[in-house]
Amino acid sequence: MTYIVALTGGIGSGKSTVANAFANLGVSLVDADVIARQVVEPGTPALNEIKSRYGQNILLTDGCLNRSALREKIFNDPQEKNWLNALLHPLIQQETQRQLAMIEAPYALWVIPLLVENNLSNKANRVLVVDVAPEIQLKRTMARDGISRQQAEHILASQVSRQQRLASADDIIDNSGDPSTIPPLVASLHHRYLRLATVTQQDLHR
Repeated sequence: MTYIVALTGGIGSGKSTVANAFANLGVSLVDADVIARQVVEPGTPALNEIKSRYGQNILLTDGCLNRSALREKIFNDPQEKNWLNALLHPLIQQETQRQLAMIEAPYALWVIPLLVENNLSNKANRVLVVDVAPEIQLKRTMARDGISRQQAEHILASQVSRQQRLASADDIIDNSGDPSTIPPLVASLHHRYLRLATVTQQDLHR
């Protein structure tokens, strides 16, 4: 099994910027958000279940899932949110493990926003947290998603605290400054992870 580095961070922290910097170095990525979209593509059993529960209006005209409509259904309804999580989480985990198992590189970057929230830190060999102050998270999220401050605060409140996330970290990247500072930091971590992956593989073969 390849060495797994989990990349996580709160909303608006800039996980994509960091993930792209790793990808530019040739690192294999497994992205939980991409997988979450794949398991509800048209024709999948999961999308059919969602349609059966919420009706045709949960779909867009092209047959794809209407994500904003689904968000409205579950945002203030814990029972519906639990139902959706029970449906999707096992599928996402299964596909994640399948993709990770196919990687033959020394290590893989597993991009997973809700690593801490879903208690999945133990599935990775190492945890890298992208960290910014909450105020920066709010401003970036409002600008990116075109939502109000209140909506952004609501999303932030639904995630674990900054302190909880940092407590799970083996490595931390401060992404509150100039984006040009990220590639050198990532390059340094990349070399560290290659060394750690090699040592881990050697230990396994002893």
